[in-house]
Amino acid sequence: MSETEDNMMEQSADELFTQRVNKVAALRAEGVNPFGERFDGAEAIDMLRASFKEDAENVQPAKVAGRLMAIRGMGNAIFADIKDRTDRIQLFVSKKVIGDEAFASFKKLDIGDLVGASGELFITKTGELSIKVVDCVLLSKSLRPLPEKFHGLTNVEQRYRQRYLDLITNDDSTKIFKQRFAIIKGIRKFLEQKGFIEVETPMIQPLAGGAVANPFKTYYEALSSTMYMRIAPELYLKRLLVGGFEKVFELNRNFRNEGMSRRHNPEFTMMEIYQAFGDCRTMMDLVEELITTLAMDVIGTLQITHPNGTVIDLTRPWRRAPYEDLVKEKAGSDWFELSKEEKVNRARQMLGLDVSIELPEFQITNEVYEKLIETTLIQPTFVTRLPAQLVPLAKACADDPTKVDVFELEINGQEVAPGYSELNDPIEQRRRFVEQFERDKKEGDVMSDKIDEDFLTALEYGMPPAGGMGIGIDRLVMMLTGAESIRDVILFPQMRIRKG
Repeated sequence: MSETEDNMMEQSADELFTQRVNKVAALRAEGVNPFGERFDGAEAIDMLRASFKEDAENVQPAKVAGRLMAIRGMGNAIFADIKDRTDRIQLFVSKKVIGDEAFASFKKLDIGDLVGASGELFITKTGELSIKVVDCVLLSKSLRPLPEKFHGLTNVEQRYRQRYLDLITNDDSTKIFKQRFAIIKGIRKFLEQKGFIEVETPMIQPLAGGAVANPFKTYYEALSSTMYMRIAPELYLKRLLVGGFEKVFELNRNFRNEGMSRRHNPEFTMMEIYQAFGDCRTMMDLVEELITTLAMDVIGTLQITHPNGTVIDLTRPWRRAPYEDLVKEKAGSDWFELSKEEKVNRARQMLGLDVSIELPEFQITNEVYEKLIETTLIQPTFVTRLPAQLVPLAKACADDPTKVDVFELEINGQEVAPGYSELNDPIEQRRRFVEQFERDKKEGDVMSDKIDEDFLTALEYGMPPAGGMGIGIDRLVMMLTGAESIRDVILFPQMRIRKG
């Protein structure tokens, strides 16, 4: 669209806004409230459609409330489309039925206005279910015109910044969010039936723990101390295991002061689950059953088709592959026998990675995994037996203390859920915390200047062996609905602040 066309559209929008403000003034002068009153008894449009019986002998009354999405005048009759939270239906407004004054008032309505209408259901000559209106009331005047109906809200950034317009004009977007809400409802139902209880833990914490991430900092005036927005609820949930809550979960908001991308939002929804006397295989079985249940109950299939044509097959059982085996497949069967310098050279020359000799050796290997392997794992895959340095809160594998008994569930090229056999040895946990603290300090990457002594004290009272897992709800919704970006599944995603 040219700059001239943009200016013409902007001018037109401004003119329409002025016209509608003038209509508000005229309505008030006539004693009409343009921003309406309570309207009781409206039925959901989808329920009206479902209950309609074409061969019914008696008149079927209808009462609806919603937004006018289209208006078509035909002399002494007007057809209009009204949309509520569930569906759309056509209104048929006849001067003969509602009278001259009410008909004249209806003609003054605009697309975007919220109205309440009552009448009776009937089928038009073209076979469309409609409401023959006998009464209509303005509930709220729309001062700004909706996006042009044939093109809708085509500016992607505007869709995210003005989500309300996206929801009004984009039925696909509305569908995704309804599916998101159904997925979250389904998660709660599934876990409660399994005997889990939902809990709440602090979002403002004195230490940023439970994950490796850069936290948002704030200052608590009453305590004269720096506090952190939660990056993970893990350490508090494990305290509850110590306290005797054996099966817990929390649907929570986490905050990480890091970059934004199509797969990352600094404020995101995570669920963490802990089950006493289980391990990471307990969690694998649980998440397989959970996700396949959600797929069938909400989406209606285990074959999830994405817009790019990729079909994700959620049929159980899912693949389980050791981290080391995947790295060998990509980087060479002798990768773990190479020196650090040889790994760097191979990563640079043969694999095309920009890695530094300054990186710890395990991080060089993890660059291979994250950049060249993770994105290729489209079908559900449990990546198991990760290097111990990557997961300081998990138990070591019984046969190899350099690896931890964990999994990362990868679907559609991204991590959806990590799960652990949780470390419950307070002596080993302290050693790992100190080791990580000293390593971060040496690298100048210290999130906090303290180790969480209260958490270690809790472990010293005895935490049962347990399985634990985190599920990225936003990414799970993306996978199940086929959404292309994390911003498509978050109602109000973080956006860059506009200047000026």
